[in-house]
Amino acid sequence: MMQSPADTFIVPVCHEQVEILYQDEHILLINKPTRLLSLSGKHPLNKDSVHFRLVQDFPTATLAHRLDFGTSGIMLVALNKGVNGILTKQFQSRSLSKTYTALLHGHLKQDQGCIEFPIAKDRDNFPLQKICYQDGKPAQSNYRVLERYSEPLSSRVLFTPVSGRTHQLRIHSQEIAHPILGCDLYATDAAFKLAERLMLHATSLEFDHPVSGERVMSQCPCPF
Repeated sequence: MMQSPADTFIVPVCHEQVEILYQDEHILLINKPTRLLSLSGKHPLNKDSVHFRLVQDFPTATLAHRLDFGTSGIMLVALNKGVNGILTKQFQSRSLSKTYTALLHGHLKQDQGCIEFPIAKDRDNFPLQKICYQDGKPAQSNYRVLERYSEPLSSRVLFTPVSGRTHQLRIHSQEIAHPILGCDLYATDAAFKLAERLMLHATSLEFDHPVSGERVMSQCPCPF
């Protein structure tokens, strides 16, 4: 059987720790460092991941969602199957609210707006996604410009994605000609070279606690 690029790619070692932001008997809220897989890869050298580290101390832990390898920030972890099922339904029904902080190349003209382009897998270029009006799934990313910088020429943006497609914020930013700095998949060479990491961080997560039902509003400060 021919190996896919995902099977042969070896990720670099991540020396940063997974920080626990909140813990009770049902859930964890953690801060994922950049350059750490959410789940272990197929290749034995890609065993290290958020999940692999957490199950050493929390054997029943399951990830309610994932962040890209390069994305840092807040993640929600279930500590049993029942809780995971409840949280999964919240993600599917979009009753959760998420925000991301990003640095985009150049200056956005509008202070706020909505990006809507359907997204599909690019089957000829794994692991890329593509904008596709024929086969793509609807995707919506709301944004608000927080600050504009002259050096490097960039914009700090707060994203509030309505949908949760793979690479959504990265490809939506590319499509409006303002790719995320440090993005190895979608940025121009100039934008990629302006940062040593993907400048995308999951800043906040708001959801209903799976047992108490209380609304939880959690924050994870942006490191850049």
